[in-house]
Amino acid sequence: MSGKTVVGAVAVATLLAAAVGWMALSASALAQPAAATAAQQAAPALGQPAQTPRSAAPTAAAVGGGGLRDPYAGKKKLLIWADVQSGFHHDDINHAMAVIERLGRESGAYVSVIRTDSQVITKKPILGYGTRYDGRNINARNLDQYDAIFFLGAGEGTLNSQQKTDLLSFVKDDGKGLVVGHAAGVAFFDWPEWGNLIGGFMGSEYGVRPTQLIVDDPNFPGVQGFGKTFTFSDQFPVMKEPYVKGKVHTIIRLDASKLSPEDRARRPDGDIPIVFALPYGKGRVFNSGFGHPDETWDDPRVQKMYFEAIKWAMGMTKVPIPLDAK
Repeated sequence: MSGKTVVGAVAVATLLAAAVGWMALSASALAQPAAATAAQQAAPALGQPAQTPRSAAPTAAAVGGGGLRDPYAGKKKLLIWADVQSGFHHDDINHAMAVIERLGRESGAYVSVIRTDSQVITKKPILGYGTRYDGRNINARNLDQYDAIFFLGAGEGTLNSQQKTDLLSFVKDDGKGLVVGHAAGVAFFDWPEWGNLIGGFMGSEYGVRPTQLIVDDPNFPGVQGFGKTFTFSDQFPVMKEPYVKGKVHTIIRLDASKLSPEDRARRPDGDIPIVFALPYGKGRVFNSGFGHPDETWDDPRVQKMYFEAIKWAMGMTKVPIPLDAK
């Protein structure tokens, strides 16, 4: 073999060795990004939380009743309920609900849930229906979640017999509270026990006009701003059975001595309570005829009265309510 041939052979061998080394290095380099890519896929992106494995369950501290977090845990809860689907739609109801909600939120005394239907008047679990929510928790809290109800409805409503039983039990057996505003006396006329629950039905009412009133119980929380006697323009009710004298604790009454003979004839005995309280089983009921015009709800004295009534109904304030003499 000539010298040139040997040199050529060595050069080719050197080139082949270099090529093999380069390929090995390339394979190693290519393997590193692949491994890095797999690691990146397993880790969360910057600013994103790590994914929880499907088998991991949320901790008990992360959920509330019914498996959903309660944003108001530990706070008193008021259900503002104004179902008027079958009754008179008073113009003031929207404003009234807003005022009652605001009083609780600004003071921190309670939080409110506003409903204009009767779905939550039940002690049963409330589940969804339809294609998406059938049988699922829909974050609707039943009566067990509330400390008191503020009722602003009218008419016969949509309650079934079980819902009526649950509502009565909410007050009577659970010892919770019910505050009813203007027009409660014309709700559930075909349900006699409603009349017993709230103290009676409305027999008639006087038109909106300045009316002389008397505070019978100046010690009940929230009425001190009215004074002993005062004049107020509103539409006040005249109660009928099952109301009878001695059934309730009168807080404010209409001054029958200032009525015309025609108006006095609606209640010849002159017993016309406008604001009163009564026990119902273990619970507490507050009934007020104030609230037909919007302007009533803007009166600081009325706001104070309702605010303190809610606290009393929730059991936050203790005050005796001896029944009127018969």
